[in-house]
Amino acid sequence: MAPSSTTQKAAVNNFISITGAPEKTATRYLKNTGYKLNEAIDAYFQANPSSSGPSKDTQLGKLFDSLRDDEQDQKDTLGAESSMTYLASLGVDLEGASLFLALELVQAPTLGEITREGFVKGWKVQPGVDTQITSQKQHLQRLVAALDKDRDLFRRVYRYAFSVGREGDQRALSLDLSILYWEMLFKKPGMIWVGKSTGINWLNEWISFLREKWTRSVSKDMWNQTFEFALKSMEDESLGFWSEDSAWPGVIDEFVAWYRRKSEMDLDA
Repeated sequence: MAPSSTTQKAAVNNFISITGAPEKTATRYLKNTGYKLNEAIDAYFQANPSSSGPSKDTQLGKLFDSLRDDEQDQKDTLGAESSMTYLASLGVDLEGASLFLALELVQAPTLGEITREGFVKGWKVQPGVDTQITSQKQHLQRLVAALDKDRDLFRRVYRYAFSVGREGDQRALSLDLSILYWEMLFKKPGMIWVGKSTGINWLNEWISFLREKWTRSVSKDMWNQTFEFALKSMEDESLGFWSEDSAWPGVIDEFVAWYRRKSEMDLDA
């Protein structure tokens, strides 16, 4: 009996694409598993061990092609619109830290572009993820849930935000973009930059300082060291870890001095 719904027909087409089996065979295996695609494919290859399905690279390449707009995108690139549509299908918050997490995973060169190479290589090495959008979405959701707990993961995503967020061939980020990205990263589901004891909102203090005192762009070193400073300031709200002899960038030294003067003025008021 032929598939009775659009969903079932799509499952048959996916089965054929992955296994190379005839439609009649695809329908039989899918019917036997209640149209559960992954179970049907596993059953097929167990029954036909000599069948060599397409490699994961090939399957990911086909998925990439299905995401492309033939009229707007180049052969090996998802343009801005296609990229955003794909990210939205994964449940990515385009105004939050999960945007940079997803872009780091597929090694996107810019905010508005995903390459075939980055897409295939990025997803190929993810454990327990097949070549279906639903599987990718579930995996990404697991990573998002770990962002505020896994410092190494968050550090990797944070650092990648600098690279992917630069405009053109610029080596630094503008101050306005840097502030925007800090606001995206230092909120849920990312790490919240507040003191753990008294709840000082360090992100607000940092941004206030920059808007008042800083007129230059943000270098890679300043970007990376801001994160390390953030980690320490969350634990030590007195900033006792800082000293004039430490190797913090000048902008951090200026911030500490600015914050301490401000705190003294607040106490005197």
